[in-house]
Amino acid sequence: MGMVLASMMAGGFMFYFLTPDSVSEEEGLKLIAVLGLALPLAVVGLRDDIQHLSAKVRLGTQVAVVGGLLALMGELPDLFLTPPFSLVGEGVRVGGWVLLGLLWFAGVWWVNLFNFMDGIDGIASVQAIFMLVVGAGLSVGFFPEVLHNSVCLLMLGIVAATVGFLLFNWPPAKIFMGDCGSTWLAFMIYALALLSIQAGWLSYAVWLVLGAVFVTDATVTLVTRILCGERWYEGHCSHAYQRLSRRWDNGRPKSGHRSVTLLVIAINLLWLGPFAWACLKWQQWSIVWLALAYVPLIVATVLLGAGRPDPARADSRTHDRTGW
Repeated sequence: MGMVLASMMAGGFMFYFLTPDSVSEEEGLKLIAVLGLALPLAVVGLRDDIQHLSAKVRLGTQVAVVGGLLALMGELPDLFLTPPFSLVGEGVRVGGWVLLGLLWFAGVWWVNLFNFMDGIDGIASVQAIFMLVVGAGLSVGFFPEVLHNSVCLLMLGIVAATVGFLLFNWPPAKIFMGDCGSTWLAFMIYALALLSIQAGWLSYAVWLVLGAVFVTDATVTLVTRILCGERWYEGHCSHAYQRLSRRWDNGRPKSGHRSVTLLVIAINLLWLGPFAWACLKWQQWSIVWLALAYVPLIVATVLLGAGRPDPARADSRTHDRTGW
């Protein structure tokens, strides 16, 4: 809960003192509304951290909050899948109710999967910092005037609070994010992503690349568990990152956690960051950059056995509850 409050205060400070007077009242009210929508997720998550809540309450809150965000956003750019070669055709445009449905599903899934991936020390914090720093950096790099925009400043405010949290969440962690922090942070990333897309700074492809580590591991794990006949809605310890953490545990406190978190940082910076930049630089090739970003991650996740039954003992911080 401390990270949630710190993020809101840091974002509020930067918005109030650093945002130019040219920011419209409508834009300011929209950001306040986004923060207001995120609060029910934090409250439900905190309640669930203290005493388990039913899946209906948690999932119902997520569906309602994401739906409220999409209603608040209004019109969003169509999703345009452009093939890299004109011989293939002119591409596919997705908009209207179909796009709304996809974004609604994607938002709820993102909030859940981010929570699933918060199973070892530091991993969710470094993922959030990476996505928001690169998202803000790309926005400013291609559109310098964005630096003083309230959306960009809120991104940086949340980054500042998350960095402070990471100092105590780095393995071996002294404090943990919990459902309260992970669901709130996931929702804010999703909301800021949509705001940057609506403003025309970034694209859907950029954010898909930035979240690829979490999206791949969580999605492959869930699909594999369903195909294997597992009770996919129950808690488990079979994510790829959890398997690696146990495999790399050399007996020192949380050594596996540290190694996996460092690996995630390396993949994000050295592999996904350049592809996110390419999606913005050469947007007509976005499908190619997405494929190049995701395919190796999917192959690696499958080879690591994500989602398959694992008899290995799981400690208290390599266990996740699916959120349903």
